[in-house]
Parts: sequence; C-alpha cells; structure tokens
Amino acid sequence: MGEYKHVIDSKGRLIIPAKFRDQLGTPFVITRGLDGCLFGYPQTEWQSLEAKLKTLPLTKRDARAFVRFLYSAATECVLDKQGRVNIPPVLRKHADLTKDCVIIGVSNRFEIWSADRWQSYSGDTAANFDEIAEDLEIDF
Repeated sequence: MGEYKHVIDSKGRLIIPAKFRDQLGTPFVITRGLDGCLFGYPQTEWQSLEAKLKTLPLTKRDARAFVRFLYSAATECVLDKQGRVNIPPVLRKHADLTKDCVIIGVSNRFEIWSADRWQSYSGDTAANFDEIAEDLEIDF
C-alpha cells in the first residue's frame, strides 16, 4: 500500500521504498504493466502469475500476444546497497520514465509510474471513483 515519489537517475536506477523492499525478497520481477506503468512482483507472486498465464489457450491470438508482451520485457531484479533497482531501457520506454516517478503498492504487486502519467490517471480515476465503485458493486 501507499504512494511514494522518487527520481530515476540517468543510469535508470530508481529507489524502491523501504516499505516495499522489506516484502520483495530477491530476486524480484519487473515487467510491462497495464495503463502505461510497470508491474513489480515478489518471486512468489510472479510464480503464481506464471501459473495462471500457462492456463491461457495457446490457440487464442490475444492470449499469445499478451503473454509475449508481458514476458519479453520481464526482468529479474536485485536491489543495490542503496535500495535502488536498475530499470532496463525497454521498460523505461514503456512507462515513459525519464525523471519524476511514483511507486504505488497495489495488493500483491507494486507499480512504477511516470509522475505525469500517474497524475493524469489518478485524476481521471478520482473524478469517476464513485461510478467505478458502483459498477463493481463493492461493499465497504
């Protein structure tokens, strides 16, 4: 849980919040996410996702495309002594990570967003939050 702001450096290194580092373990996986962000998973959660992906029908074009896109950029990561992870260029490009970043906790994963994309996405979502909740029929 939570939202944290950090800056990615010119070498593609980004500090992972201490709160997340304690739960990540090593190695962990970062890959392309949905909505223009990156998804990060502890190894156990990545293995669980892999098991689900293996059940997708190979005969379905969308299933093949989704799995290829997700796996082709997936990277096993380790933190350096300063708690930073090196984000590969292909992932930085996907999420448009150039300077200011936002890292958010989302259930079993964390997400890395460019600050601009996150501001736009969260602003749009906040404006429709009540409608989204109603459509999902969530009881609080």
